[in-house]
Amino acid sequence: MRELERYYRVLELQPGATLEEVNQAHKDLAFVWHPDRLPQNNQRLQQKALKKLKEINEARDKLRSLKTKKHRSLNNSSTPPKQPNYYKPSASYKPPASPQKQSNNSAPYQSSPPKQPSPPKQPSPPKVNSDLSGKDFSSANLSNKDLSGRNLSYANLSGANLSDTFMHKVVLRGANLSGANLFRANLLLADLREANLRSSNLIGADLSGADLRGADLRGARVRSGERLLVKLIGANLEGAIMPDGTVHD
Repeated sequence: MRELERYYRVLELQPGATLEEVNQAHKDLAFVWHPDRLPQNNQRLQQKALKKLKEINEARDKLRSLKTKKHRSLNNSSTPPKQPNYYKPSASYKPPASPQKQSNNSAPYQSSPPKQPSPPKQPSPPKVNSDLSGKDFSSANLSNKDLSGRNLSYANLSGANLSDTFMHKVVLRGANLSGANLFRANLLLADLREANLRSSNLIGADLSGADLRGADLRGARVRSGERLLVKLIGANLEGAIMPDGTVHD
């Protein structure tokens, strides 16, 4: 049983591997250790390769014979098993000379690896236009879109649905957002200088770190009763017109 396990280890397989797996493992390892693929003037590697080939052929022969016999006994077949095709050095292969007889001018044999087929070229993804300044998106449905980092300065977004939209570091300077739905929109570090946010819905929006200098927020929804429901941590509100019409100092 230990000898059988050794054959599986030689072929780098788990015990119980199928005949197809045995044949494939033998083919792969014989290709790796074939002497013709190694430098002809390296006697140590050549001898090691020949030893490996012998072990690989023996392991395949033993496992194949065992599995064929088992298959025959189960199927009560008298068909004799086919003789295995061993990997042997090519007819032109000559054992390396001893180091004393080798010429100093001999160059090591380099075997080029088999060429792999080139993978099919994948189509390039379409380029996303980051400059949307001055565009008309009035009443557009942009809910759940990712507009982070886009330039939407002076764009018309009046009445647009921007709920749950991701607009991290978006540029909305001078943009018209009057009546827009910005429910739970992420406007972290957004540039909203001089933006028109009149009558917009800002409930649940995150304006942390946003630049709101000179923005007009008159009539914007930011509270539920006395509770402020907009994140304004670190936001710059200098000169902004607040929802109640007062100008922030």
